[in-house]
Amino acid sequence: MACGSCLRSALRSRWGASSVALLIASSTVWPAVAGETPSSEPTTTTAQRLDLDSVVAEILDRNPEIKFYSAEIAAARGGARTAGTWPNPEAAGTVGDKRVTGDGPAGEGVTWSVSLKMVFEWPGRISLRKAIANQQIGLAELGFEQFKAALTTRARTVAFALAVAEQKADAAQEVADRFRALREVLVQRDPAGITPQLEARVIEATAISMLRRASDAALAGQAAMLELNQLRGVPWAQTLRVMPAELTFMPPPSMDALLAAAQKNNFDILMRRVELEQQGFKVALARNERYPAFSVGPYVLQERARDREQQFGLAVSVPLPLWNRNEGNIETAAARQKQAETSMYVTQRNVERQVAEKATTYQTKLTEIQKWRPESVSEFRKAAELADRHYRLGAVPIATYVELQRQYLDAAEALLEARHEAFEAAQQLELLTGLEIKAVHTTIPIRSLRRPPASAGQPAKP
Repeated sequence: MACGSCLRSALRSRWGASSVALLIASSTVWPAVAGETPSSEPTTTTAQRLDLDSVVAEILDRNPEIKFYSAEIAAARGGARTAGTWPNPEAAGTVGDKRVTGDGPAGEGVTWSVSLKMVFEWPGRISLRKAIANQQIGLAELGFEQFKAALTTRARTVAFALAVAEQKADAAQEVADRFRALREVLVQRDPAGITPQLEARVIEATAISMLRRASDAALAGQAAMLELNQLRGVPWAQTLRVMPAELTFMPPPSMDALLAAAQKNNFDILMRRVELEQQGFKVALARNERYPAFSVGPYVLQERARDREQQFGLAVSVPLPLWNRNEGNIETAAARQKQAETSMYVTQRNVERQVAEKATTYQTKLTEIQKWRPESVSEFRKAAELADRHYRLGAVPIATYVELQRQYLDAAEALLEARHEAFEAAQQLELLTGLEIKAVHTTIPIRSLRRPPASAGQPAKP
């Protein structure tokens, strides 16, 4: 009670009677500005709380797009089975009537023939087709692994963005509630003079600005939550809160180590490499197809007209490559091989640029974070709370009070944003290089999802 009387006395000394009507009028406008109507209370629902690893594991288990890539691998394996299958033998038969005339009496009878032919490809052609099909399986498997790694990276990034947005919204709402509570107290007092009226307007305007920042952070969190629900394959209305992860930012490896790892592990480079090998097989196949396939098989012929004749033999048929030497297909395959070589070179340069860019971003943000004292944000928060108490007692001017509240919120947002950008850059580095940067404690490292399939011509990692 003593503290309450002191607070009332201090407020009476600061505020006069001339601006009571002004403050009461502003209180009628405030609920509309803040979006507070008695009939629009939000429905309270229990939000599901998950940590970062649980979100990633659930997305990898339930994401519907994984079935698409599984079907792509099955289709590629079906193509490989078709490429290694011999063509079916071809059976043919004829039947007719034969009439023989001459010096003697005429004769009539039935004639028929049966033949069985098997098409034989030129040596090495089926092996080349199987090699091309196996490379296609490798591309499908690499695409599947790339999708899982990219999905993991995106899930981590979005989940961490949701956690950051929630913390930013909480900090902004805390400051906005502080201004709102102060305004509600001051509205009931009797201010006198122009200074208290202007200070009331400063408090109200700052509160509106803080509410805007809180709503922006809440919208960013809502967008992240909607994307996470889409990745998880759950209804969009399901609420989710991500528990803040314990960050353990580590210095990145050297640039040479990052580039070497990217050349060895990057999915885009691996896929371009497999495509180049596949195109080499296609050139060899086009050259092999200059030589025609041939058919070999037995036949039986029987004729009955006065006499009975039977023939048994082996038939061979070979197309004569007089005009079509498959030169057009050879030129096309060679040109595609040149394109694959160019694509390989461009992809390597592009990946190197991305690695350098993300490594620079990560190192810059890491250096920025390291300059912060761990207790800086908590001390700013304590200072903001202290300024709020002492401003109510008249010991702190309005400029100091408002500035401390803003600086606390700016500092909290700056640190959270720096951590978010460092975390995102680290995740992109892991995706590009296959290395584990250890930006956050997790039980599902991307490296475990990055083993290139053996059919892609790359040895499996231990």
